[in-house]
Amino acid sequence: MLVDSHCHLNYKGLIEEQDAVLARARESGVTAMLNISTRESEWSDIVATANREKDVWSSIGIHPHEADSHPDVDLAKLVKQADQERVVAIGETGLDYYYDHSDRERQKQSFRTHIHAARETGLPIIVHTRDAEDDTAAIMAEEMEQGAYTGVIHCFTASENFARKALNMGLYISISGIVTFKNAKDLQETAANLPGDRLLVETDAPFLAPVPHRGKTGEPAFVADTARFLAELRGEEYSELCDSTSRNFYRLFSKAKP
Repeated sequence: MLVDSHCHLNYKGLIEEQDAVLARARESGVTAMLNISTRESEWSDIVATANREKDVWSSIGIHPHEADSHPDVDLAKLVKQADQERVVAIGETGLDYYYDHSDRERQKQSFRTHIHAARETGLPIIVHTRDAEDDTAAIMAEEMEQGAYTGVIHCFTASENFARKALNMGLYISISGIVTFKNAKDLQETAANLPGDRLLVETDAPFLAPVPHRGKTGEPAFVADTARFLAELRGEEYSELCDSTSRNFYRLFSKAKP
């Protein structure tokens, strides 16, 4: 088994040939994909893709870049939309201070709303964080004190210290193709030492194509290349890493069924 725990099958670059993209993923050994939403206008199409494809699951959420443009997406709306058979997660959500496409306070409000939705629905939250480690960790910890929830730090590129904080809160860490980049030495060191029972792999396709595909449009099939690199980095057999990360996926996203 091999799972792409985070991709955007309905984004430009993949949607135009989605059937072929899915076929290539399956040929590469990918047995499940989690199709992530980032804005409300995508929700129906993303869920429809999951309803149509038995190995695709979906999420409901608003990316921090989109927080300013979605003031009406409240707890009730997220909970209602998440109550669908093929929706297995809340997000992606979080904080992005690198681009600051949305006001930081609005991002924080939206992040907390998503955590509340995760807590209410029992679904895991998918967390995006970039240049916002301290605030992300603080909000997650404060919210954890109000009631337990679970989730994953997707496309992890943060510090080892942040990883430790997330793991101590019971969250998972997902590694993308960035780990294969030559300039990702710190990330490689952290990824090599992450606990195997909390590790996921992803593509974030159509972004972040791993070596040897850099410069190309990313797609779920490429998660195999990230998994091979990660297995070698950690001194594991490729098949073992595929199996363990797949088990972790189904443990975290328990509403999904293999």
